Amino acid sequence: MVVSGPMSGDSEKVNDPAQLGFGFADEKPQQDWLPDPDEVREDAQAILASARAVTAENMWDTRTYRYNKVVFPQMTRWLPDDERDQLCFEFFRELERIETLMAA
Repeated sequence: MVVSGPMSGDSEKVNDPAQLGFGFADEKPQQDWLPDPDEVREDAQAILASARAVTAENMWDTRTYRYNKVVFPQMTRWLPDDERDQLCFEFFRELERIETLMAA
């Protein structure tokens, strides 16, 4: 009887993806992905414009408010530090204004 497995010293065959039959042996490792700063900048500017457009008659709902409050700072981490800091400063200033409107 031939035993094949990790205990038999045949670990190379066990760890070979081709042995599993999923076709992973031909795949190349995925390269790291980084977002395009221009796209991030465009999205951040759109959110900031949306925040500036909020009025007592045209409010964000609570879900949009919370989402943007979390996502905006995370999104801007992909921008240069000085640009990120300026955008976040402007955004959080608008959030304070929105919070005042929501409380009224």
